[in-house]
Formats: sequence, C-alpha cells, structure tokens
Amino acid sequence: MNYDDRRRLPPMAMLHCFEASARLGSFSRAGAALNLTQSAVSRHVANLEQWLGTALFDRHGRRVALNDKGQDYLDDLAPALAAIRRATGRFLEPAPEHVIELAVLPGFGMRWLAPRLPRLTQKHPDLVINIASRVDLFDFAREPFHAAIHVGDPDWPDAEHDLLFREHVVPVISPALADQHEVRRPKDLLRVPLLVQSQRKDAWSRWLRPFGLDAPDAGTMPSISHFLMLAQAVKAGGGAALIPSFLIEPELASGELVIPFETPSPEMPPGDARSYWLAFPQGSPKTKAFAAFRDWMREECTRQP
Repeated sequence: MNYDDRRRLPPMAMLHCFEASARLGSFSRAGAALNLTQSAVSRHVANLEQWLGTALFDRHGRRVALNDKGQDYLDDLAPALAAIRRATGRFLEPAPEHVIELAVLPGFGMRWLAPRLPRLTQKHPDLVINIASRVDLFDFAREPFHAAIHVGDPDWPDAEHDLLFREHVVPVISPALADQHEVRRPKDLLRVPLLVQSQRKDAWSRWLRPFGLDAPDAGTMPSISHFLMLAQAVKAGGGAALIPSFLIEPELASGELVIPFETPSPEMPPGDARSYWLAFPQGSPKTKAFAAFRDWMREECTRQP
C-alpha cells in the first residue's frame, strides 16, 4: 500500500461529517453537532461517497441509514478518528502527571485493589488513581489508560507485563450445604451441584483429576460470568464452586463460605494456575507517578498470603 497516495486519505471534513451522521442517524443532527448546516453535511457526505465510488447511506426522505458498506467503513473508521481525537487531546489538555488511569477486572478491583488504596494514599498522598472496570483486552493506543490488570499469560498485545501473583483456587461451599451432604473429602463434592465460572468451565475436571475423580460434563454445570456473583450463589446454598481465594477472603473469614476439608488442594498442572499481571504499553513514558505506582503494586503483592 502506498501511504502517500492522497486518494487513500479523504479530507477530514468529509470523514467528520460521515462519522457524525452515522452516529446520530441524521444529516441535520450532525450539522447541529458540528455547527454546520444540514446541506453542508449532506454535501460532504455526498463528496465522500463520490470519492469512494459507492453509497454509504440509504436515504428515505429526510431520514438516512447506513447501508452495509457504510457500516463496514464506519467500523474501521471510528476507532481511527477516536485515536486522533485522543492523541490531539493529549497535546491540547495534557493529563496531570500525578494522575494514573487504570483498567481493572471487576473482582480484582473490588476485593484486591480497593481495600489496599488507603495504604497507597498514605504512602503517596499526591497520587490519584482513576479506576475503570474492563474485562476484555483493548488497544492501549486507542484507550486513555496507562495500565490494566490482566489475568492469564503475559500476552497483552504490544504491552509490557509485571507479574503480580499467581492465584490460589479453592473449593468452597456454604456450611449448611456441607453439613447436609456430609462433604468431608473431595469425592463428597460430587454429591452437590457444582457451579463454574463461565470462562473456566473445565475447572472442576482439572481440579478433581489429580484425586482420581471425574467431574460431571461441563455442559450440565450451571455457569456464572463473574466470580463474585458465583460466590453469592454458593453462599445461598446453590452448590460448590472453585474460586480464587483472594476474591473471597471476607466470606471465608466470616464463615459464610467454607473450604470443606483439610485435604491439601492438588497442585495445578503447569499452565492451569493463572497469574495476574500489571500490563502497560510498550515504550510508554515511565513517569515518576507511574514508577511509584508500580513499586507500590509489587510491595502489596508481597503481602499476598
């Protein structure tokens, strides 16, 4: 591809009007948003369609709707325009150096990070951490985050990784259900419903195998998307589940959930025990604030039981 071919880069006014019209579903609303007349927006969109040699909208009187080609073009174009806006915004309104934008997994944020934030504030009172819940991987170049919490392998694209800790998964059940079914050893768990986290449907099979036990078919076990919701279901007596211990420390301490036997948990085969990482963009500026935050995270992880 010849990146210097100007035909491949339509004027920004055309792209801006197209994106606004697609997002707002109307040339007139796009005009109001962009401080242009409806006819000016319509003309820019028409010029873009002529530039590309194809219609991008289906027109029905005053109403417009993206057609399939327009939707495909928008899907590719919108992230690029958003990235341009963010990059320009960083120059026009640079973020304060003492502020860190962090994306976290919901359970990690609630049960690991949030309870430790007072210690961060005590050690670094000028440091501000803005936390947002994110589950899926994203492109750091297109998002406003300095770092993210990642679970699994150190495979976040175009990112560096600091190892935080390896999770310890434990079988838990409500005390009443454990007593009702006399759950005293691993094979007794097969007498109660087994619940799974929806992204780890083979967890019971992997955990029971070293004990010489077969788990029920994964398709027969109810699944719940978040560990904290899974813990609530177990507390209510819905069954037993495998949950990372750091996510349920309050429930274990209060006795609402119990690990029903003292038999040591089997060692998970290599690759089965998941690790938590602090991921951040490769080559990103290492500010004093971010360096302090990384050091604090590593110190806190030494407190992991």
